Formats: sequence, C-alpha cells, structure tokens
Amino acid sequence: MPSTLKYRRILLKLSGEGLMGDRQYGIDPDTIERICDEIKGVHDKGVQICLVIGAGNIFRGVSSAAKGVERTSADYMGMLATVINALAVQSTLEDKGVPTRVQSAIPMATVCEPYIRRRAVRHMEKGRIVIFAAGTGNPFFTTDTAAALRAVEMNCDALLKGTQVDGVYDSDPKENKKAKRFDKLTYQEVLTRDLRVMDASAITLARENEVPILVFSIHNPGGFAEVVFGDGTYTIIN
Repeated sequence: MPSTLKYRRILLKLSGEGLMGDRQYGIDPDTIERICDEIKGVHDKGVQICLVIGAGNIFRGVSSAAKGVERTSADYMGMLATVINALAVQSTLEDKGVPTRVQSAIPMATVCEPYIRRRAVRHMEKGRIVIFAAGTGNPFFTTDTAAALRAVEMNCDALLKGTQVDGVYDSDPKENKKAKRFDKLTYQEVLTRDLRVMDASAITLARENEVPILVFSIHNPGGFAEVVFGDGTYTIIN
C-alpha cells in the first residue's frame, strides 16, 4: 500500500443493504463491525471522514412496506430509518475508540445534533467522524443526492461509494457474467449510458463542483483503505 494519502477529506456513502450481511433486512452485527474496523483503520491514518448511510436495509422510500402511504410521508419514514443506521454505526465506532458525531437534517435534539455545516467541518478538523443522517431533509431526494451535497458542502476531496460490487458495470454482474467493468468514466458517460451508479442529480452535483466519485466494494477486506491511498480496485468517475 502506498504511504502517501491520495485524499485527505472524504465522504463515504454506504447503502443500507451493505449493513445487512446475509440477512434479508436489518443490521448484521458482524458486518457492521467489519465495516467500522475498516473506517477506523483509515481514520487512524489521519484521513478526515464523513459518512452518509442509506436505509434500504430498514425501509425504502416507496416499497411494499409503504403501500397506501403518501409518497412524501413514505420518504420521511425512509429518512428516519437512516437515523437508526447512523446511530448503530456511531455506537460501533465509539466502542472502537473513534470519536463520532451524528448530524441530522431533520432536527431531533434528543438523539443527535442538527446539521450545521460549520460545526461539521470543525468536528472533522478535530479528528471526529461525522455521520450525516436524514438525507437532505427533503422528500423526493435520495441519500445519493444527500451524499453528493454533503461532499460538496464539506469540501471533500472525493466521494467514495461502497457498493455490493467492485466498481461500475454496464449491466448487473450478478445477473450477467459477461458484464463489462469500467476503470474510468466521465460524469457525462454515466448520465448518457444511464448506468445508475448514483441518481442523475447526484452525478450532476458532483460534476458541477468537480468532486470525483470512486465506486468500490465495501465487502472487500482492506478495500476502503486501498482506495483512499489510490490503490486497489475501483471505478473513478470524474
């Protein structure tokens, strides 16, 4: 592994599904322990880290669980689910001695801080990991868009998206064994090919603010650290 950090301040986007392990829903303790070990390892190298976590393991914005629920209300339910995941990751990280703060776009002072940009930056400068919960605080916006927005607001050097596969493919590699993997893509190629690694608003936001997106497998042990050092297997979008 190279000794020189490629990125000093990063935002890590985790899907809710990434916390499930082999379960059908919820949080798998072994999986969250391993992921937090990886995050701690990178944090110990002096990297400033913030996170955005999805809610697919608990609740999707519009799913069978939300049948009959009006879309806006369903999206708010999804935002609350991200707070559950954020608190779970915070607890696990702090058990490992990593100082962590959760900031929610929907104020809930009893359980976490409200989102305040300058405070979040200061936390990271002091060596704390900041977990942004409740998306953007608005319905109709995904946690991918929230991740791109927070990466821009925090002046991050890169947005790292930990997924179920080791990069971006032209089709689902789990269904198509001949799926082509990309090492590099431009923002425009992602939009034109409709690759759906992140939604269009997230890609556009990253493009307009020149934040590179690195897509890698969160299930590859040591993969997170390798990507931060500019090594390992990933797809870069810039």
